[in-house]
Amino acid sequence: MSDPNLQTLIERVQAARASRSPLDIRGGNTKAFYGETPRGEALDMRPLTGISNYEPSELVVTVRAGTPLAELEAALAEKGQCLPFEPPRFGDVGANAGGNGGTVGGMVAAGLAGPARATVGGVRDYVLGATLLNGKAEVLSFGGQVMKNVAGYDVSRLLVGSMGVLGVILEVSLKVLPVAPASTTLRFEMDEAQALRQLNQWGGQPLPLSASAWWNGMLVLRLAGASAAVQAALRKLGGETVEPALAGSFWRGLRDHHDEFFDAAAQAVAAGATLWRLSVPQTAPPLNTPGERLVEWGGAQRWAVTTAPAALMREAAARVGGHALVFRGDKAGGVFAPLPGAQARVHQQMKLAFDPDRVFNPGRLYRDL
Repeated sequence: MSDPNLQTLIERVQAARASRSPLDIRGGNTKAFYGETPRGEALDMRPLTGISNYEPSELVVTVRAGTPLAELEAALAEKGQCLPFEPPRFGDVGANAGGNGGTVGGMVAAGLAGPARATVGGVRDYVLGATLLNGKAEVLSFGGQVMKNVAGYDVSRLLVGSMGVLGVILEVSLKVLPVAPASTTLRFEMDEAQALRQLNQWGGQPLPLSASAWWNGMLVLRLAGASAAVQAALRKLGGETVEPALAGSFWRGLRDHHDEFFDAAAQAVAAGATLWRLSVPQTAPPLNTPGERLVEWGGAQRWAVTTAPAALMREAAARVGGHALVFRGDKAGGVFAPLPGAQARVHQQMKLAFDPDRVFNPGRLYRDL
């Protein structure tokens, strides 16, 4: 990848390494709230933009890290394709986003996925290859543009969710998928325990499930796939069909955290509460944590906005074999669940190998990285 903007990045990293000055890697800066508090001089990735290669027939796109997510999704939509894991965009979205939304590099570094995550997989499952600028100002390439090309350690997927602590993501190759030909949304009135039982029962059946969300006594279910399969599922499941425009608005709001639950959560956080994201087995019963709760991913992702102590929230998740992290709010007790000793050492060794002088996003993932 030859680009004067890349040379500028290399020189910035060389200077930061020489002066031991940390760099805060930024794209659209829509996820500054996520993870530990950013620190260091801003390293703006937005000049490194553009789709390097797109082969719709091969379902593969290679794109530079500073490219706005809205721009990539618009290009895919023209060919009837999409990022199936529905990454949240947080900032302005749509055709008039004006570059204020998230970027492709930030999408990979944060590793966040939207409503369809439980049925199609997450960001990591769609990363085929990546080019990285490490802490020694070296440009490294990993993976490629096909699924079966990995020999040895799959570093390109290791970058997903790394929060930039290993280096600057310059370019990624992603697998994309066709947009489902048919989609319908249903809703059912039921409590949380009923919803979880029902989701687990449906999950074991050959149904075109695409996404689910339970909040405040209402379970919303999205079906997507071949028209015949969706129609057959409708006849089997029953429920109330949601008008398409309303359904589309709901799922977009849930994906981008602009729906009623997240709007209320933002107000609660401003008043001193914390928004927790709990990752647990789908079969886990209701956790009955204090405050408002939202359940996604067939039960595997539970959101809670509460003033309850961090220890209580982490223990509730750990009790069923999961973990909890602070998504928004008080970070005094750390954002991510503490790592066991062996895992913590692996993280430290990876940081040392890729960024020995701790130039990139120090402390953003864990405070000692």
